Amino acid sequence: MRDAADDLALLCDAVRGAGMIALGHWRDDPQTWHKPEGAGPVTEADLAANAHLHACLHPARPDYGWLSEESDHDPARLTARRCFIVDPIDGTRAFIAGQSAWAVSVAVATEGQITAAAVFLPAQDKLYTAAIGQGAHLNGAPIRASAASDPDSATILATKPTLAPEHWRGTPPAKRHHRPSLAYRLCLVAEGRFDAMLSLHRTWEWDIAAASLIVTEAGGTATTRRGAPLAFNQAAARTDGCLAAAPDLHGPLLRRLA
Repeated sequence: MRDAADDLALLCDAVRGAGMIALGHWRDDPQTWHKPEGAGPVTEADLAANAHLHACLHPARPDYGWLSEESDHDPARLTARRCFIVDPIDGTRAFIAGQSAWAVSVAVATEGQITAAAVFLPAQDKLYTAAIGQGAHLNGAPIRASAASDPDSATILATKPTLAPEHWRGTPPAKRHHRPSLAYRLCLVAEGRFDAMLSLHRTWEWDIAAASLIVTEAGGTATTRRGAPLAFNQAAARTDGCLAAAPDLHGPLLRRLA
């Protein structure tokens, strides 16, 4: 049986290639347009990276399903035991603005659980990786979530509206920071540079699939905003938000959320 390490090696090659393609368009005035129904911007780089990922991954694992932000949804993925979950560029607005905090994010879900994951930030040359049961790494070096436990002193990655008083039973965390890419926010928690990240809105699977495994393999905890286990390759392709945190901080934060 193919193991997660084999899948991870495949993902690493694929995200590096896609990242280099996207990097070729970065800060070069890429063609940009908006998706229907206010779904956000997309660029020619998103589509080129997506095409590269599909060309690398699908022929190598033809029995795997395919779920990507930039591909038409194929219902056949729902009956596949394993599925690729792909975001060719997470943080497209940052990409368009010429900022460096955008990522290529790819995961393998096996029966709803992420088993291999790679998140690559080409403009920063950072490759975060994890395979289930094998730890999390940044550019090959092990990473670990922080030891934070107190919400009052913890650093949290979140949008400003997330910390509005109506979302909290008590005082919300005071040390808020932000990064445009959800995948990168999760990876920064895995790395221990920040103590938690929180998204209250329904969250697309491709934004968090890969990085959620990186968090848990780094010793952190990642759940929905309400503390339920994350499940992937679901019909709606969305989760009920996401809370990822240092292991001793997740529970206290969850108890404070309204």
